Amino acid sequence: MSGVVFRNATLVDATREEPREGFAVVVEGDRIREVSDSHPGTPESFREIDLGGATLMPGLIDAHVHVKATDLDLSKLMVKPASYLYAQTAAIMKGMLYRGFTTVRDAAGADKGLADAVDENLFAGPRLRVCGLALSQTGGHSDLRPVSVMSQASDVERHNQIQQLGRIADGVDECRRAARDELRKGAHHIKIMAGGGVSSPFDPIENTQYSMEELTAICAEAKAWQTYAMAHTYTPEAISMSVRAGVRTVEHCNLIDAETAKLVAEKGAYHVPTNITYWALNKHGKEFGFPDIAIEKLKVIVEAGLGALEKTRDAGVKIGFGTDLLGPCHHYQANEFSLSAEVLGTHGAIKTSLETAAEIMYLENEIGRIEAGYKADLIVVDGNPLEDIGCLEHDGAKIPLVMKDGYIFKDHRDARSA
Repeated sequence: MSGVVFRNATLVDATREEPREGFAVVVEGDRIREVSDSHPGTPESFREIDLGGATLMPGLIDAHVHVKATDLDLSKLMVKPASYLYAQTAAIMKGMLYRGFTTVRDAAGADKGLADAVDENLFAGPRLRVCGLALSQTGGHSDLRPVSVMSQASDVERHNQIQQLGRIADGVDECRRAARDELRKGAHHIKIMAGGGVSSPFDPIENTQYSMEELTAICAEAKAWQTYAMAHTYTPEAISMSVRAGVRTVEHCNLIDAETAKLVAEKGAYHVPTNITYWALNKHGKEFGFPDIAIEKLKVIVEAGLGALEKTRDAGVKIGFGTDLLGPCHHYQANEFSLSAEVLGTHGAIKTSLETAAEIMYLENEIGRIEAGYKADLIVVDGNPLEDIGCLEHDGAKIPLVMKDGYIFKDHRDARSA
């Protein structure tokens, strides 16, 4: 079995606050075989790459993406031919990989077919953990039907057949069936729309969505399948209900208060902030056709994100890395690092995307570290992210090499030095 030896690498990961210089990393197949500062020999048939002191990091992990969100106006997804939508999705995922993200967790829409296609190298993209269609109540964050449509059982069924991101389920029995159905289809986790949203047309941000009985039933089905639920939430009420029901991660949480942050910590749930999407929508929303009603709702939460991060940090909540970007804003993905670093520092921001994001997905023994036995997901970075977190940004311009599962998908080192 052939492999790669990286020499003269400066290692940066979540385990230490200082870089480690002069290391060699031996990759065999899809795993890291050895990490050493004693200069091991290069086995026959292995490729040797001298990094000349450049930074070598684990592949980045994003715990909240929408790979099928190809437009800011999500209603447009329902009228696109599936073949065209999936072609756009493939391009989005290649962009993520080339930015250095080797694993992502989809938060509505992506299915097992997409995950399998990436695993089988039918197209280039990060390792994909999927929830299938998110679960929404009638009138909830994934109900994109116009108000002129009657909410009858037959109409809900039609909606669920054409929706690209979510499905409607009301009542405990329907919620159980919907969760079981997504798990049957290969979902790695379940997504619950537990509160109002920005991009949905009719539900106020302040809404709580789903009853405690419905939330608890969904979480119980996920647990029975040996997995977990994640919940879209903004307000203290929605967050509190979700963690009491048993969700593993609460997403966004912009309007959280200190008391609720303490509850999240007590319940052992994780916070996945997505502040970069609000920054990007605030900057480009009108330009890229974000609906006016969504822009109005955005004003309520765009300034609150970093304050929410401070509250969960102070309460001792574990914080993951998420972006939630839509359409033409995906290229801002890594800019979440700079926003998080304002509150967590550079090492803390890096930790959200490596150690904590891997732990969220129960992959902490597989990805997120440069250690023997871990997946060979590695990126080369021009610069030291512990000193300048911005070198992870710029749409991957300072990340000349990306390896996933031991295979080099991107190698622009020659172009960089030309």
